[in-house]
Amino acid sequence: MESFLQEYGNDLVIKTIEHLYISAISLGLGILVAVPLGILLTRTKRLASFVIGLTSILQTIPSLALLTMFIPLFGVGKTTAIVALFIYSLLPILRNTYLGVMNVDRTLVDAAKGMGMTNFQQIKLVELPLAMPTIMRGIRLGAVYVIAWATLASYIGGGGLGDLIFGGLNLYKPALIIGGTIPVIILALLSDFLLGLLEKKLTPSQKGETV
Repeated sequence: MESFLQEYGNDLVIKTIEHLYISAISLGLGILVAVPLGILLTRTKRLASFVIGLTSILQTIPSLALLTMFIPLFGVGKTTAIVALFIYSLLPILRNTYLGVMNVDRTLVDAAKGMGMTNFQQIKLVELPLAMPTIMRGIRLGAVYVIAWATLASYIGGGGLGDLIFGGLNLYKPALIIGGTIPVIILALLSDFLLGLLEKKLTPSQKGETV
């Protein structure tokens, strides 16, 4: 372990930062697009099955094939990897946002309408807080997906911990494979744990318990 860190420690830090960079931007874009879109689809239910079905189809495309599909548009490098991983993050977040908002107690929504709340106020003050646990579960799942699949960014020059893993496979060096795989697992578990803590803070019942 000590000899591995002495030889590859600098590379490990750089590749871990690259991996986090690619994953964080991809997931952030997924949240920015999928959460508002999921809420919008609850208002236009005719489009919901089509849009969610389309994202499901996109997610069935093998990740490496999806990466190579975008090379003619964005070239090799991090941009292509981010676009592909962004698409992969959409489905769990979009689906959970849609289901979370749809499953909010309609009595509470009707009460909000009766109080004179606008549609935006209903979403912000009633539906979104109550749907937050379901939405956060989708985000947590999306985060694990993105971190795991970001290893394939190495194939198109995107960097990340995949460089160590595939470098180890090409050079027949198990230490590199393990040295790249373990940080990916740790990052996935850590992201799920931290997002779980955030979920508790954003859940209305949890807020009520801490007051």
